[in-house]
Amino acid sequence: MNLIELTRSLVDIESVTENEGRIGSYLYDYLSAMAASTGGLVERMSVEPGRFNVLAYWGAPGVTLSTHLDTVPPFFPSREDSEFIWGRGACDAKGIIAAMVSAAERLLADNLRNFALLFVVGEERNSAGAAVAAREPRGSKYLVNGEPTENKLALASKGALRLELAARGKMAHSAYPELGESAIEALLDALEAIRKVPLPSDALLGASTLNIGTISGGRAPNVIADTAKAEILVRTVGDAGPLREALAQAVGRRAEMKEVLSVPPIHFQTVDGVPTTLVSFTTDVPVFGRSWGEPLLLGPGSIDVAHTAEERISKRELFEAVTIYANVVKNLLARS
Repeated sequence: MNLIELTRSLVDIESVTENEGRIGSYLYDYLSAMAASTGGLVERMSVEPGRFNVLAYWGAPGVTLSTHLDTVPPFFPSREDSEFIWGRGACDAKGIIAAMVSAAERLLADNLRNFALLFVVGEERNSAGAAVAAREPRGSKYLVNGEPTENKLALASKGALRLELAARGKMAHSAYPELGESAIEALLDALEAIRKVPLPSDALLGASTLNIGTISGGRAPNVIADTAKAEILVRTVGDAGPLREALAQAVGRRAEMKEVLSVPPIHFQTVDGVPTTLVSFTTDVPVFGRSWGEPLLLGPGSIDVAHTAEERISKRELFEAVTIYANVVKNLLARS
């Protein structure tokens, strides 16, 4: 199957997080057929019932190409024009999967071995697949993680600090607000205080950013709200500790602050001859740690259209990525 056909076939399999079973089976079968004629091995790496990572390897892997199987909702199928393939996951990260598989085919045609392909579940939510893989390393010295970087090697990526704020109040009839306590008003005060906290900057990664992603609460317009909740995500550029403390002080007793996730910023390996960039998003790499080797971050596509209704990937970038991935693997194998 050619690169364009494979990309569209992958995009057309709905694999919103927690529903990766079908795409996992598709890739397992595809890679098993490929491995049967080239002396490779393919495994399902169980994560939880109905969900598994797919690992294919040829020899003792010194370099692993890896990305994720899941997408954000909502699913929409592929279409193409002369320039792009469109659809959910086209650039994040099914086009990347197809480019990695095609790069593996090219490496095998050149009689190269000692590399692996690892496709994991759950990156868009909690990196469940990467956490399982991190406990089952195979000796790889380098991990090339695929995310949309426009075929440039990322020098670094920001970390993430995800928080939940929960405020509690006392219900009352809205005509008599003095008899109640509004959890929504307490939450709004907490959020306003948080927005005034200075955010750290880094010479390489720039400024941290804070997003209030969701707000919910209350029961009806004529009832003083007794509960309210907000979810916050900070893209961090350094140690999250001081910022966490500053945010907690800003919230004070207005609400309860709970940490859901803390992922540090990451600095990556580079390869001579491949252009570089900086990214603000978080990846599976902090969860992998160094279990699958020193990390690199590289992939076709633009993060600007990932997670949007306009998600697409350039056919030109896809074909370029195959060559780039193959050359990066060769370069890294020569190092190890």
